Order: sequence, then structure tokens, then C-alpha cells
Amino acid sequence: MSTMRTLLAGFGGQGILFAGKVMAYSALKEGKELSWLPSYGPEMRGGTCNCSIVISDKAIGSPQVTAPDVLVAMNRPSLDKFVNAVVPGGIILVDSSTVDVKVERDDVKVFYVPATKLADENGIKGLANIILVGKLFKETNFVSAEMLDAGLQKCIPAKKAAMLDTNRKALEIGMAN
Repeated sequence: MSTMRTLLAGFGGQGILFAGKVMAYSALKEGKELSWLPSYGPEMRGGTCNCSIVISDKAIGSPQVTAPDVLVAMNRPSLDKFVNAVVPGGIILVDSSTVDVKVERDDVKVFYVPATKLADENGIKGLANIILVGKLFKETNFVSAEMLDAGLQKCIPAKKAAMLDTNRKALEIGMAN
């Protein structure tokens, strides 16, 4: 991988920024160049939210991701807004539990993961975001498994340390789908 430009998008409260941080810290731990740029509407929880992450082996010219290699869409408005921005040959991950349409492009790889449903069924409600990071890891190997775990450890605050194994379970579920 030379450079991977990723756009995570959904509603505030779905863990978009946290998922982006996990990716960014994983890349940082691996010694990659990176940028992490959050963007959210004034509504916060329930409003629109997206996060641009650029992971590269070389210096990054701009943190803006206008033509993503990867789009992770956790709701339909995000898919509708960004689907056509993905570069040909790119990847789109869709939470098929919350998005009720199919991608009509044939020049991208599309993965439909019922992440919200999987999280609920496995007793890890609220971790659909990390399930999707696990799927993205499986498809792109954007960092090593060891550094992905190190990034996860770095992002979980001390007061929520008990959530580490739950988040690891979410990654495993994503990698299995």
C-alpha cells in the first residue's frame, strides 16, 4: 500500500470518529504517515458526521479526502452523498443493517456487512463501527494485526479499559465477514 484515502461516514453517535482514530493510531504505531480529519454537523449526536483518514508510506500533501479509495457508509444519506466520489477500483463498505439500497456502480468493490445487526446479535451493541474496521482490515490490510490491536488499545480510555476485549471481538466479527 502506498496511500489509502478513506472516508468514514454516518450519523453522530455511530462511532465514526472513534473508528477513524483507531485506524489513525494503528497507522501511527506502524510508522506510517497519516492524517485524521473529523467533520460533523452542529447537531452532533444524530447529525451528519464523517472522518477522513489518509494512511501513506510517503508524506501526505493534504488531509482532505475528496476522492476516497475507501468509503465506509453507516447510513443511507452518507452513501448517497459520497458513493460517486469513490475512485474507480475503490472499495465501498456498507452497513446493510442501516442502508436499504444497493450500490449501482460496477467499477468499485462493494461489501455489504450487516454490522449493526451483527453487533446486536453478539451482545456488543454500538460496535458496528469496529466491525466495519475489522472488515476493512480483512480487505486491505492497511496495517498489521499487531498494530491494529495496539491502535485499539491506545484509543480506549483508561476508564473504559473493560471494553478492550469487546472491541477485539467486534474486530474479529468484521474480519470473519
